[in-house]
Amino acid sequence: MDAHIKKVYVPMTETGFYILLCLREPNHGYGIVQMVKEMTEGDIVLAPGTMYGSLSKMEKDGLIRFVREEEKRKIYSITDLGNEVLNLEMNRIARLYKNMKEVR
Repeated sequence: MDAHIKKVYVPMTETGFYILLCLREPNHGYGIVQMVKEMTEGDIVLAPGTMYGSLSKMEKDGLIRFVREEEKRKIYSITDLGNEVLNLEMNRIARLYKNMKEVR
């Protein structure tokens, strides 16, 4: 993984994390917004500007890729690089959680 990608994406924003998490299966922006809202029980609602700006940047950086268009919606999927970044972040979060539980 290129040092620039690691510097930009780790640690990740919640938006970036949820986008990559949701794109483990091909999906479109609105589908991601709905999944995140459901997963977080409405605590996180991704705004369209934030969502589409993040999708564009992640596609440019090679973390996600355009798959196809369905009913005027762009479908994206996570790439190998995106999975690598997501796994780094999940490991970081797991370590934080473990440390939090150990320190009382």
